[in-house]
Amino acid sequence: MPDGRDAITEETLKALVTAFYARVRQDPELGPIFNDAIADWPHHLGKLTDFWHSVMLTSGRFKGNPMLKHMMHRARMTPEHFTRWLALWRQTTNELMAPAAAAALQAKAERIGDSLQLALFYRPEARAMHAPGNAQGASHD
Repeated sequence: MPDGRDAITEETLKALVTAFYARVRQDPELGPIFNDAIADWPHHLGKLTDFWHSVMLTSGRFKGNPMLKHMMHRARMTPEHFTRWLALWRQTTNELMAPAAAAALQAKAERIGDSLQLALFYRPEARAMHAPGNAQGASHD
């Protein structure tokens, strides 16, 4: 069964990234975060295209640290922003890509988003403090 990667090319990724981030920039929830963080959109779109080229076509073209970049803006992000980003990604990939390619791109984006969210928002120490039996989280009547 084809996985859709044959429909993913330099040209389709560039068109996808360009269209998708045009939507992100105009989105009332995501736009302010991205527009404040990105000074040079043409340069950034090239890096994002390289990122997706590396992720989907294993080209190794992307050189960067997405986790670090997201950590720098953690104070402005919530899990709901990731949900919104993925909804726009699904919409755009469904509109612009062949179905199998769209599904492959969506699955990869969901895994990447899950990893980023774990790094940004998961705090086991906060969970442990409120666990039953924990002296720090226990109430003292």
